[in-house]
Amino acid sequence: MTMTLLVGTNKGAFLLDSTRDRKTFEVRGPFCDGWSINQMTGDPETGMIWAAGGGEWSGSGVFRSADGGKTWKLKKLSKGMTDDWAANDPEFAKMIGWTPEERPFDGEIDSLWSINRVGDKLYAGGKPAQLYVSGDDGETWERNAALKDFPERDGWNPGAAGLVLHTILPSPDDPKKLWLGISAVGVFATEDGGATWEIRNRLTNESARAHADHHDHHNDPTSPSSGETGQCVHNIGRAPGAGDLLYQQNHHGVYRSRDGGRSWDDVTEGLPSNFGFPIGTHPRDPDTVWTLPLNGDMAGRYPPDAKAAVWKTTDGGETWRACREGLPQEACFFTVLRQAMTVDGGSPAGIYFGTNSGSVFASDDEGETWTEAARHLPTILSVDLLEKS
Repeated sequence: MTMTLLVGTNKGAFLLDSTRDRKTFEVRGPFCDGWSINQMTGDPETGMIWAAGGGEWSGSGVFRSADGGKTWKLKKLSKGMTDDWAANDPEFAKMIGWTPEERPFDGEIDSLWSINRVGDKLYAGGKPAQLYVSGDDGETWERNAALKDFPERDGWNPGAAGLVLHTILPSPDDPKKLWLGISAVGVFATEDGGATWEIRNRLTNESARAHADHHDHHNDPTSPSSGETGQCVHNIGRAPGAGDLLYQQNHHGVYRSRDGGRSWDDVTEGLPSNFGFPIGTHPRDPDTVWTLPLNGDMAGRYPPDAKAAVWKTTDGGETWRACREGLPQEACFFTVLRQAMTVDGGSPAGIYFGTNSGSVFASDDEGETWTEAARHLPTILSVDLLEKS
């Protein structure tokens, strides 16, 4: 068994290879022409890897490698400033090797923020929030019409990073069942392969009463109000073997849903902050979850007291405790972004997260102890996993 961490950064993609002992990692990269890579995914059966990203300069697109990262092929979905410059300057076009190509969604999206393989389809989420699907491994793409034409879409509020579709969460039991995270609109779900969508943000009655009693967020459109979770969902995870048990790290807390997002319980109590980005779920135990709280939206977005910790629950969020061994405990001001944590299928499970200061931390004992697997990478935007037998 071999394992590769798929690390997206603001200066390209990196691959961190390890044997199954998860003790040492070899860094390869950068790949993808220095693009900003927001998320990566891989197919364990074929070994194919996809990297989604882009921005104002490059446009949006998906890179694909069929040989373990040695070579990459780009499919552009929309143009950037590079294309405009090259189209009007033959010398610049020659210098960068630019040639005209089909870009099916020019003017529609600025970049891609998420990508995931679900059955025989590849899904990618854009900024602004659109969903794209490919049935041929990323060679051609179609836009999901139901999300594009969703009622009241014109009233959606963007988060600080814009209106982004950042999370695509599948059900391993049913490829027609998906959940999306869109900031700052909330959790969306489909049970018919994207033919229809519904918003699933409602708090349980007990949590709604608690928010009404203790919080006044009328000046913040992303906060919990009117019996709903904060619309600014940051990441969603699905627990195994327990129906549609979901967890989310929100802009305003950590929530648990036992019914596929139809209602949410607030399980933030016990954490040092209600703000953070990633969340990780155990591959076999539905009650074990990890998150990495930051000190607050307006307080710097670094670990509380500048001491890094991954917080762990083994009872579904009823109680939490800090796992600090091996993590920096003084002058730690890094941020861990929404897609920058992943969990492997090992026994015990391994957990990995990347920082905006360019470090990847790894735990091979379910978060109890940590080592620095890589350092001095560019700003890390995402950490994903490809496991191969």
